[in-house]
Amino acid sequence: MKISLVQINPVIGDFAGNCEKIRAYAEKAWKEGSRLVIFPELAVSGYPPQDLLERPSFLRANDSAMARLIKELPPIDVMFGSVEHCDTRPGKPLYNSAVVARNGKIIFKARKQLLPSYDVFDETRYFEPGPPSQIYEVEGHYFGVTVCEDVWHDEVPEYDIAPAEEVHQLAVKEGKKLTGLINISASPFQRYKEDVRRSIFTRYCRQHVTPFLYCNQVGGQDSLIFDGRSLVMNADGKVVAQAIGFEEDMITVDTGDWCGDLHAPIDPPVIETIYRGLITGVRDYVHKCGFSSVVLGLSGGIDSALTAAVAVDALGAKNVLGVAMPSPYSSKKSVEDAEQLANNLRCRFEILPIGELFGLFRTSLAPLFGDLPEDLAEQNLQARIRGNLLMALSNKFGHLLLTTGNKSEMAVGYCTLYGDMSGGLAVISDVPKQLVYELSYYVNREQVIIPERIIEKPPSAELKPGQLDQDDLPPYEVLDMILEMYLEKGMGIEEITQKGFAVTVVEDVVRRIRINEYKRKQAPMGLKVTSKAFGCGRRYPNTQNYRG
Repeated sequence: MKISLVQINPVIGDFAGNCEKIRAYAEKAWKEGSRLVIFPELAVSGYPPQDLLERPSFLRANDSAMARLIKELPPIDVMFGSVEHCDTRPGKPLYNSAVVARNGKIIFKARKQLLPSYDVFDETRYFEPGPPSQIYEVEGHYFGVTVCEDVWHDEVPEYDIAPAEEVHQLAVKEGKKLTGLINISASPFQRYKEDVRRSIFTRYCRQHVTPFLYCNQVGGQDSLIFDGRSLVMNADGKVVAQAIGFEEDMITVDTGDWCGDLHAPIDPPVIETIYRGLITGVRDYVHKCGFSSVVLGLSGGIDSALTAAVAVDALGAKNVLGVAMPSPYSSKKSVEDAEQLANNLRCRFEILPIGELFGLFRTSLAPLFGDLPEDLAEQNLQARIRGNLLMALSNKFGHLLLTTGNKSEMAVGYCTLYGDMSGGLAVISDVPKQLVYELSYYVNREQVIIPERIIEKPPSAELKPGQLDQDDLPPYEVLDMILEMYLEKGMGIEEITQKGFAVTVVEDVVRRIRINEYKRKQAPMGLKVTSKAFGCGRRYPNTQNYRG
């Protein structure tokens, strides 16, 4: 029997558009001989719908769309994820379900049992855990059906049930040999996550001598990036069908010999997946929010250069406007580098000097500033002038403003509120500085796009004479290691210093993280590519005094 897995890029709440994708791909699978076609988790509404699930009108629209959809599907089994009403009380009013449509009716349902409530997930806010799943049968084949987190039970210590194991035990009890375990998913991308997924799936296959079919959502949704990378493993845990990453795709496998479509390398380089993830996040955020073009400041530094490269690859050069805004402290080389970058990218480029405006601000503030020496106030004025100019261009021409700060700077507050933090999307705010360099070399893998002088020169905000980042911060290679241990691994000051880092340096970095929480709360949404990004998955109070 042929089975197709389809990873679609839904738009949350676009029920007509999402259902049309399901119908069209199901028709394609049927015409190519498949008897079952599988779609991702919550494919009808898109994932994650968040508090839209608390709106009765949203739920009615979901129900109406699903009712229409099942009548329009071809004469094969179609499995997809959808919201389902839960009538049991007490408890939440909804299930997160996998359903199978056959001949105009829903003939099978499996409700998600493990509801994640860590990091970016908050499913216990909306959904009731489902009961144990039954066995799904189609044309003499038996399948276990799970929804996303249901196969992650070994990775999360709090879980006390194992749905994937339980459905296998049920099949044994009923004397049914499972043809495979199906997992429909909306699993966000992050660096190294595919290795974890692959380990979970392989372990299941080899333990139960059973194939595994994984269908994942693709596309950008706010800060989350879904990589797709749907796959099928045979009973030995070997990948026999593999979908493309970060694009809609359909793969088909035959259960007769467990051979299928291999549309992409099984193990792509991690740096490639991160870059493609950023492209996807920018493209979908811009387009799904109704924009077609972007504007960003080009300082001649590496962060804005990488952001510009991502934007051009996501949207096309004609839809990207780079603006250099030199101040009296900007070097001539920085402006030249920014212009050379724009030429290499073939994007639009303008120069708006801010020296005169900066002088007007200082003149206006002189009666109040008096004889006080110039300090951070004057430095931040320059960043805020630039932010105002960029927002003016955004308003006038309808461009979305991209911010260009990296994770290392965001962590320690090396950024200006209402200045370089102004914008609608923070493209690399979850990309540590060392990774910025790696990605820049990746951009230049075939030809020089980011000028070598940009990559090689010491980082500087150029807000005062002779300024360098390393005058105020530890070396980035040290800073990034401390940030990874503190932010992603949850280690405290004592644990980090035991790794050989100076206690004064570690304490200062942690202090900066703590006192700049208020800044990050006002930053634009950023794309998540690491295991712990600043945003909805990291919830710390602004006012607190814990120093560990």
